[in-house]
Amino acid sequence: MTRTAAATLCAAAAMLLVGTSAAVSALIADYPVLFGQAVRFAIAAAILMVVLAVQRAPRIRLTLRDVLLLIALAGTGLVGFNLFLIEATRHASPALIGSVVGAVPIVLALAGPVLQRRWPSRRVVIAAVVVAAGTAVAAGWGSGDLLGLLLALGAMLCEVLFSLLAVPLLPKLGATRVSAYAAVAAVPMLLIAGWLTGEVAALRVPTGVEMTAFVYLGIVVTAVAFLLWYSALRRLGPDRAGLFAGLVPVGALVTTAILAIAPVSGAEILGAALIAAGIVYGMRVPRDSAQEDAPERKVAAPE
Repeated sequence: MTRTAAATLCAAAAMLLVGTSAAVSALIADYPVLFGQAVRFAIAAAILMVVLAVQRAPRIRLTLRDVLLLIALAGTGLVGFNLFLIEATRHASPALIGSVVGAVPIVLALAGPVLQRRWPSRRVVIAAVVVAAGTAVAAGWGSGDLLGLLLALGAMLCEVLFSLLAVPLLPKLGATRVSAYAAVAAVPMLLIAGWLTGEVAALRVPTGVEMTAFVYLGIVVTAVAFLLWYSALRRLGPDRAGLFAGLVPVGALVTTAILAIAPVSGAEILGAALIAAGIVYGMRVPRDSAQEDAPERKVAAPE
């Protein structure tokens, strides 16, 4: 298996795992949201720090730029995304939010290459539009007010920054460090946000079911998915890797079907087919050997 093929599998697996969070999150719906997310990222941070220790990765000195990028990554991609998402649900339907956030592949297809100082690929942009359309078809267009739309756009921007801010960090720190440090940084931010929003009044010890859900979210959806995603992002680049963000609703769809939570509609199947078609089309982008090996010329860091 080539490295690109392995990265493709990592990206697909990461987004499918993230998609399973929709069903699992229903188990913690009654728990204070921000404090619950703090528990989730604390579990992920602990796991990832253990992985770093087991790998015996050499010590890397963080520059001020590295620290600022990690804080920005945690504050937007982890904390900000959740804050925007929570507020958006009060002003817009889940379908509208899903359709807006589903535009992530288009933004990454355009912004990712610019960040890397190259022109966007026409094929990848077309593929991203197809993937985004598939997400909208699967989720439905939904409804909401202007504030809800703006909040959904904020969530989408934070999701984009989750990848773009990691791009300059990955060559030096590697996927494990970026994942671990971002999770560590997110915990105090979420605790402060939970305190400021008054969630502390509802804070309690999680039930057994809730703790099981937090463990799953922390280990599988965060620690494992982050490692897979950042490993793929480093190899594929944000534009092509971004196409796989369309698999999040597919993961949710598969989980819903397996657990028999709700019947699968024809629109959802059609949307999943469009997403798959867009990804296949985009991943067939011709790349010469120089482009293919470009990520490898960067300073390598132990994963």
